Amino acid sequence: VRLVRRTIFTTRSIEEAEILPFSRVPLAPFPILSRPDLDVGAATTARPQRLQWRRRPVPRRRPACPHALPAGSYRSTQCRPPALPTSQGSASSPVQPESATLPSPRTQHRCPTHHRLTGSPKMSDGEELSDRQKREIAVWFLSNAPAGEIHYVAKDVRALLGDEAVYEAAAAEAFPEYNKAHLVSLELPDRSGDLIITTYGELDKNNYLDPRTAQVATVDHIKQNCTKLRPAADEELPSAYIEEFRSALDVELSKYICEAYPKGVCAVYCTSGKDIDGPGADFGLAAIISAARRSPQNFCNGSWRSIWTLEFNDGSQFVEIKGKIQVGAHYFEEGNVQLDTNIDCKDSTILQSPEDCAVSITNIIRHHESEYLSSLEESYLNLSDATFKDLRRKLPVTRSLFPWHNTLALSLTRDLAKELAIGK
Repeated sequence: VRLVRRTIFTTRSIEEAEILPFSRVPLAPFPILSRPDLDVGAATTARPQRLQWRRRPVPRRRPACPHALPAGSYRSTQCRPPALPTSQGSASSPVQPESATLPSPRTQHRCPTHHRLTGSPKMSDGEELSDRQKREIAVWFLSNAPAGEIHYVAKDVRALLGDEAVYEAAAAEAFPEYNKAHLVSLELPDRSGDLIITTYGELDKNNYLDPRTAQVATVDHIKQNCTKLRPAADEELPSAYIEEFRSALDVELSKYICEAYPKGVCAVYCTSGKDIDGPGADFGLAAIISAARRSPQNFCNGSWRSIWTLEFNDGSQFVEIKGKIQVGAHYFEEGNVQLDTNIDCKDSTILQSPEDCAVSITNIIRHHESEYLSSLEESYLNLSDATFKDLRRKLPVTRSLFPWHNTLALSLTRDLAKELAIGK
């Protein structure tokens, strides 16, 4: 037992462990007592006592090789090279270079004398992350927050970081991308409507165009509100010919939103050809729909986002329609259940007058969104009977159905009585 304990608990590897006969194995203390990360009770030389284990913080260990660098350390030192033979055949003293090359973080340095790996890219236990790594982790958490919950996540991330500068850098990077990805809608300062944060209306980092009111709003991404409002310049707006198609589609789409999404908003942007003054050229529009329902007091939030790109081809007299619908939901009462699903749609219609095109395009959008919503509802109805049932084992290990009609046949007490003749 003492030999095994000496071999297992030694700080050295098993290949380097000194195997002693039983008569030469010392009774006290074992090499484990010299480990800096463990505090054990003293053992007497007459009879070893039970070791008392008490954890304490692990200090930075001294590397086994005197020339090796600790893991993650990149000081301007280098392991001493082995001695080289001279022309007379004698070994010369090792030469230490004046300026040593720093080891690459992605490469491992092998000490030729002690054969230990140093300069590993992996961080040792207790080593703190750099500010850049902390910022990247914080950005990931903020960007992947469920719909309408980024401020709750930001509060926890801020407390975990404990560094205001790192948090502000992460928030400045994550909040704009989150707002554009989730099509967050903000109320305009004059309460004339709602502004959708989207790349189609982005003029610069903080200024976004509202095509319905022909205004440009300055947005505070972190606070998620509009701070300033100004009239849009002429070069920021489409031509009168394009505006006819855009405004007609905006009117029809708003009617559909009022019917389908009580708290939804929509906007129509010109994506290409905004300077066209008449028929004979191609142009493009983008219809954005954003609806969110937030009920944190009931532990649930959800969002519906759809983007429809419209290509008006004057040559073929057709309008190509491509859409992407994204649905997200989060239910977190005594658990954490999230839904994140999307679907791509494609359709077309005939290029007509602005009013007729608007009605036709809106009907196509209504058809695809209603069809997708029906498919989601149908999948929910079959969730318990089909999906969850398929997760269970079809048959038990015996490969036979359980005899519910004769459960006494599998009585364990009856089988034991037969085998052991109990009760006779």
